[in-house]
Amino acid sequence: MRTIKTKKEYNALCYRIEELLNIVNNETPITDKNFIELDLLSDLVADYEELNEPIKAPSLIDAMKLRMYERGLNQKKLSELLGISTSRVSEYLTGKSEPPLKTAREISQKLDIDPMIILGL
Repeated sequence: MRTIKTKKEYNALCYRIEELLNIVNNETPITDKNFIELDLLSDLVADYEELNEPIKAPSLIDAMKLRMYERGLNQKKLSELLGISTSRVSEYLTGKSEPPLKTAREISQKLDIDPMIILGL
């Protein structure tokens, strides 16, 4: 099977996938021609996206803000959780400074943020 070579092909296949999603559902047998077509086109689109539109890892600031939102934390509560001042938390969240290794480890563990994001990798 060939690969998607252009954005135009990609867009056409995405449109066809949308059409198929209106036809195929959880009860559609895997031997159905529409199910098979949807499966094949989805794989082609996924491969194209992986090569041409990869999802970037979030920044430390974005990851921290997301975890704060998810856990209902404000800067004061986060500073208490990490054992640092609210001004330090503010500096990290605005990008004015980066946390030292010890604090970075605490952020990773207490907010459940992947260490690779903490290290900017």
